[in-house]
Amino acid sequence: MAEEFLILVDSNDNPIGTEEKVKCHLPNGKLHRAFTILLFDKDHKLLLTRRSESKMLWPGDWDGTVASHPRKTETYVSSAERRLPEEIGAQCKLDYLFKFEYHVPYRDVGSENEICGTLIGLVSDDFQMKLVKDEISEIKWAGEKELFSDIEKNPQIYCPWMLVALYFLYASDEAMIQKHKPVFDKWMKPEYKPILEKSLKYHFPTNNWRLLN
Repeated sequence: MAEEFLILVDSNDNPIGTEEKVKCHLPNGKLHRAFTILLFDKDHKLLLTRRSESKMLWPGDWDGTVASHPRKTETYVSSAERRLPEEIGAQCKLDYLFKFEYHVPYRDVGSENEICGTLIGLVSDDFQMKLVKDEISEIKWAGEKELFSDIEKNPQIYCPWMLVALYFLYASDEAMIQKHKPVFDKWMKPEYKPILEKSLKYHFPTNNWRLLN
């Protein structure tokens, strides 16, 4: 299989070249473009996925629904909609919310150094998934109370970019907040902010994460 190339960007998310995926994720990392997807059901539960043990970084940890990287000709939305069926065997229309920059090492193996677009989607009643080998090992739907309680107790089992994405939900465009109001009303409650801040401090002791837009 041909090596995958990622989009290198500057601190303002302007493309400046491409680089092999593995080289982008070495310990120092190279700043590149990525995305993370948050899918919710009719009860406004979030679809969580557990990363395969074969992953180079954060193997076996819990993530949002899907996280990956745009290709050269793709937007954040088109790349995320293309990737969903490749990882969970299902499709969903997505809306763009915001993007953030973060840099976090994973032990002495590598790091994530990304500008990460965040997408939201609401699945239909007939939504069905099929796990793709070597991508995701487990899935579950989590309500906000259940998830934030566990994040408070076990921040180490959750991927850092997922926590940043949840923290910055308030930064979404007002039109998107209104469009997905039932979801935002549940997931942006003030009492969840300190829980996320504490979990982010665990992953980012030097606060190496920021909202970009």
